[in-house]
Amino acid sequence: MDDFYRISRLPPYAFGIVRDLLIEARRRGEDIIDLGMGNPDIPTPKYIVSKLIEAARNPKNHRYSVTRGIHKLRVAIADWYKRKYDVDVDPETEVVVSMGAKEGIGHLVLATISQGEVVFVPGPSYPIHTYSVVIAGGDLRTIPLLPKEEFFDRLSIAIKTTWPQPRMLIISFPNNPTTEVVDIDFFEKIVAFAQEHNLMIIHDLAYADLVFDGYSAPSYLQVKGAKDVGVEFFSLSKSYSMPGWRVGFAVGNKKMIDALVKIKSYFDYGVFQPIQIASIIALNEGDADVKEIAEKYRGRRNALCEGLYRYGWEVEKPKATMFVWAKIPDEFTSMGSVEFSKFLLKEAKVATSPGIGFGEYGEGYIRFALIENEHRIKQAVKGIKNLLYSAKKK
Repeated sequence: MDDFYRISRLPPYAFGIVRDLLIEARRRGEDIIDLGMGNPDIPTPKYIVSKLIEAARNPKNHRYSVTRGIHKLRVAIADWYKRKYDVDVDPETEVVVSMGAKEGIGHLVLATISQGEVVFVPGPSYPIHTYSVVIAGGDLRTIPLLPKEEFFDRLSIAIKTTWPQPRMLIISFPNNPTTEVVDIDFFEKIVAFAQEHNLMIIHDLAYADLVFDGYSAPSYLQVKGAKDVGVEFFSLSKSYSMPGWRVGFAVGNKKMIDALVKIKSYFDYGVFQPIQIASIIALNEGDADVKEIAEKYRGRRNALCEGLYRYGWEVEKPKATMFVWAKIPDEFTSMGSVEFSKFLLKEAKVATSPGIGFGEYGEGYIRFALIENEHRIKQAVKGIKNLLYSAKKK
């Protein structure tokens, strides 16, 4: 049988290499500290779980839901934006509930990008940001994100040298994997750039609440005119520790929201209704829990970064996200990110994500996910310490 066209355009999943080695090692009985996949380990707050159970016991909630999301959840989303960002959102026309941000972004790109249309994505990037374009048949153009100060210069050059003119720019701040953060003036420039060049904008705000040291992540929609050119996605996965629940939403441009609703109507009947009902409680009552969850990640960040720094690996403390983006130490640079990740797994018993998995500009880095408790993270640092000391002696 011939190759399937869309599948043949997708590269091997770089993370899968390390993941397979992790599974094999654990089958052998080895204690591997998993700082690889960004899969939150913190339990969902109990009152949210209780609401899910209560709603699931009602047979009325066992039927198909609605693609756009139930009305009360869309109202809760609008209230959340007003309370958190002072942004007015119409729950009837400017909101759609998605099965996490990942599904929503993938389907929105599929709905709005035609074969061969150019889409800009900064790199390194979370895989769905780039490969949603590939799956849709678009022409992906990756622009180096780092150093961030030069990003707009690169963007301006790219748009002058690209034909046909790009249709979309996909961004995400706080960024996964680089942990880069921006202020509102960055989004002001993005909106002005989009208006000038007739670009659609997708902004992924998945890590809005996992912020530290006084930093507050702005919403793209806080900028005047932002809804004229784009949408913003948010996921409850990280802020409320609800990753397996698969619930998120998109807010913004009515035409783009309508396109997502229409294409989703052919794929699904919406998120399981009890999950949507529990999500209303999360958005309306979960502010204190969000802060507590962020504080746990801050403690883990400190344990990892301060520990590595103590042993000679200078890793910058991120101001946001549940990740640490680390340049491979000079002694190991020649290995590349995949081999270095395999090396850490084998010798230090620590699983990480190779930077190349986030695109070509991720090479030379690895990503730590803060998905183990502080004690386990300190244990991981001790394992890595031995490798660092051994390398310096050679």
